[in-house]
Amino acid sequence: MQIRDKKFEIDKHTYICAILNVTPDSFSDGGEAYGLVNATDKARTLISSGADLLDIGGESTRPGFTEVSVSEEIRRVVPVIEQIRKFSQIPISVDTRKSEVAEAALAAGADLVNDVSGLCFDPAMAEVIARNNAYCCLMHDGSYFEKQPEYIDGVIKDLEKIASHALDAGIDKSRIILDPGVGFGKDAGQNLLCIRELKRFVDIGYPVLLGCSRKSVIGAVTGLTVNERLEGTLATTAMAVMAGVGFVRVHDVRENLRFVSMMEALCR
Repeated sequence: MQIRDKKFEIDKHTYICAILNVTPDSFSDGGEAYGLVNATDKARTLISSGADLLDIGGESTRPGFTEVSVSEEIRRVVPVIEQIRKFSQIPISVDTRKSEVAEAALAAGADLVNDVSGLCFDPAMAEVIARNNAYCCLMHDGSYFEKQPEYIDGVIKDLEKIASHALDAGIDKSRIILDPGVGFGKDAGQNLLCIRELKRFVDIGYPVLLGCSRKSVIGAVTGLTVNERLEGTLATTAMAVMAGVGFVRVHDVRENLRFVSMMEALCR
């Protein structure tokens, strides 16, 4: 997988996807990178810490989030992408469910669309991705699907449907990444099951991204607040490396990068 100037050898390495929330209300770091100057400074820090790609989001998807307009989401993300492109060719993902935001972000220099609805929210999203020959990460959100008695079997079937939809829309298979969607339409037990069964998602045949950083499932297990969940996040990163997951989406880049290096020396 070649994204911009970087070659991703998924079968050999787990890559660090750094979270850059340019929002005032994200569950963990809301406001930290809100505004062009703050976002650009944060991007420089993430890149210097060793991020392999940046995932930039202009709308929080935390539980109970307030939806923002297309124009506001574009206003938040596009100037940040344009600014980063002035000093870095790092692959950039735009975290959005909206085709108009994706179109604007790709035009500004983004390479990948991270759609947490798995193409279920906006009917035009698949066509935008295909027409721009963009990469995409398509996530499973349980709220869009009927729960199956055998839970992991059901999530796998749903992800296969999502991938089939993408292929039918003209998105090249080599440009599709799947995400089991920890924290989206799932209770704590179902989230733990998805993390435990990561190898089964890898076996679907697409690169997999895991996003568990600081999420509520870690709080449910440890009883710790959002900013005390690094160790719990690293435990999920360990599971990702052992399963052959291609990407981990994280807040704490340097710590996860060091952890992945040691895990790969032990496991691969």
